[in-house]
Amino acid sequence: MSRPVSTYRVQLTPDFGFAEVAAIAGYLRDLGVSHVYLSPILQSTPESRHGYDVTDHSRIREEFGGADGLREMARQLAAHDLGIVVDIVPNHMNTLNERFWSVLRYGPASPYAHWFDIDWSDGTVALPVLGDDVEPVVDGDVLRYHEHSFPHPGRYRLVDWREGPGYRRFFDVSSLIGLRVEDPSVFFATHEVIFWLLDEGLVDGLRVDHPDGLADPRGYLSRLRERAGERWTVVEKILIGPERLPGDWACDGTTGYDVLNRVNGLFVDPSGKEPLVKIFTDMTGQPPDYRPVMAQAKLDVLDQFFGAEVDRLARAASCDPAAVRELLAAMPVYRAYVVPGEEVPPESAEIVELAAESCSPAVQPLVREVLYGSPESIVRFQQTCGPVMAKGVEDTALYRWFPLACLNEVGGEPDHFGVSVDDFHDFCAELSPYTMTTLSTHDTKRSEDVRARLSVLSEMPGEWAAAVAEWSAQVSFDPRLDYLAWQNLMAAWPVSVERFTDYLFKAAREAKTAISWANPDPAYERRLRAFAEAAVRLPVGGFAERIEPYAMSNSLGAKLVQLMMPGVPDVYQGNETTDFSLVDPDNRRPVSYPRKPETSWDSAKLLVTTQALRLRRRLGGAAPYLPLRAEGERAEHVIAFARGAEGGDGRPQAVAVATRLPVRLAATGWGRTTLPLPPGTWRDLLTGALVSGRTPLAHLLGQYPVSLLERHDL
Repeated sequence: MSRPVSTYRVQLTPDFGFAEVAAIAGYLRDLGVSHVYLSPILQSTPESRHGYDVTDHSRIREEFGGADGLREMARQLAAHDLGIVVDIVPNHMNTLNERFWSVLRYGPASPYAHWFDIDWSDGTVALPVLGDDVEPVVDGDVLRYHEHSFPHPGRYRLVDWREGPGYRRFFDVSSLIGLRVEDPSVFFATHEVIFWLLDEGLVDGLRVDHPDGLADPRGYLSRLRERAGERWTVVEKILIGPERLPGDWACDGTTGYDVLNRVNGLFVDPSGKEPLVKIFTDMTGQPPDYRPVMAQAKLDVLDQFFGAEVDRLARAASCDPAAVRELLAAMPVYRAYVVPGEEVPPESAEIVELAAESCSPAVQPLVREVLYGSPESIVRFQQTCGPVMAKGVEDTALYRWFPLACLNEVGGEPDHFGVSVDDFHDFCAELSPYTMTTLSTHDTKRSEDVRARLSVLSEMPGEWAAAVAEWSAQVSFDPRLDYLAWQNLMAAWPVSVERFTDYLFKAAREAKTAISWANPDPAYERRLRAFAEAAVRLPVGGFAERIEPYAMSNSLGAKLVQLMMPGVPDVYQGNETTDFSLVDPDNRRPVSYPRKPETSWDSAKLLVTTQALRLRRRLGGAAPYLPLRAEGERAEHVIAFARGAEGGDGRPQAVAVATRLPVRLAATGWGRTTLPLPPGTWRDLLTGALVSGRTPLAHLLGQYPVSLLERHDL
């Protein structure tokens, strides 16, 4: 067993399976990572491009090469000193599976009825598939309705697709049914393949998808740790603002969205907030305050998607559905951890009680019930908060309120502009050395380099406003969408009409202000396509070229900080060079290997990534962290810290230095600003230069906007 020092995330697809991963083993070894981090590997729907829709937990996915292909890949990776981390999905599975078919046929009498979180209040399962006047057709022992098929007869009823299912689902996706892994038999049946991979030494670590959906995340992680041993385990837990991972969870940390948002904030100028908010409000007509927009978005998705969940919780808590809706919309986080039968943690009670303060008095009985009431009320409330946050914030509010879109990230707060150097150092001081850090994932709203360009706008809102006004005078469409379009068109440049159009379709449908996934409008969509085609023809790329030196500085700075700060750094596929991807599926496009630099930005980013990853392997995973502070009139423009060697003599062995807020810096230069280095001689791994003592930043950062130093005492 080996604990990862760094990981490289690969999105497996039917076109890029185990054999293709094995073929890039040498490339990944040379890059410097210690482990390959794979998207879900269990059998899912054959055409799935992501793997989170598991259909059979007992099989390695055939489209990837099956069990034999996985073993051969593991052998070849091990030959290159690379381990494996796998993504597991304990919360849900696709409804197209034999076990759920058995439940549909036999109802509660099925041997698999205990597998799924089903509402049996009327003795049947409600299946939300009806959408027209077409009658289902009986075909032998199968009932068919359009592309759907079900056992005939069975213990289910078909209902309107808007009504919601009679089972807990993944967010609003009715084809993904909630699993009851709190049941020991379900836990072991759904993890048996993962456990034998661990037992055989083929897998070193686990990434747990969506733990907040589970009935008892803490209990699940405890059972997982008991069976899996001390294997490195991180959880996809979204933390908001000052929220921290529960201290009693048996895991090593999160998948890194908390880190992503803080690293991103280092390169955002707080002084840009007021002018950028004004540009946004003038163009969109939206309010200058984000919080009311977020609250309304959560109410909207509760009305549109979660009626079945609200009604089920209202029945469990014996209260009015309106009170349930009100309290769910007011919750500020994805979950407040309350375990039935245990004393309620003060911080959990405070979260719910503070949320209720903005609600009507009718909510108070519900507050008591979800904190101190029946297990069903407590757990059902916990499991519903997360989907409402995800759909209401990530998939709605972030597409409605966007003065600076690089802040509109998973777990981000778009009205919080900037993170100070001191706050970042304080955050790192508390960070687990084994948590994952990241800048881009398969779920980020835009890639790290798109965000690097957008961050520049916080330093030059005037020039940006003038550019947007010029473009808008030539092409306009929907005031609620146009400003988001201009930001992403510039930041993702060059982007094809097809990619840009696809992004705008998704953005408009997620915003739900004109169209949605449930309510298309062909006329609106035709105009949207025409707008995209016209917008791409404008000289938007000229602005991207104008800010490229600053965006490159932000990109390299964020990359170096993320790779060298405490934690286990992950590199998302292809992001060792520049990547200007937008939200999925754009960020899940195929990646070609080896990555070949095409621009100076590419070359610099690949150099920084490679040198930092190799240095991290030399240092080990738990290297001590020491903040360094520049001295002089431009000290605010640098973030610097030292790292020691794991188990070393306590002396710093590496130093990372990155420029921040480069636009304002360009107007003055570094002047006499210096960085006092720890004692000794240091070699810059990017330039080969030797430095020591109080080093002028104009010298240290003369060739690149970042510097990576390793101790070089003679």
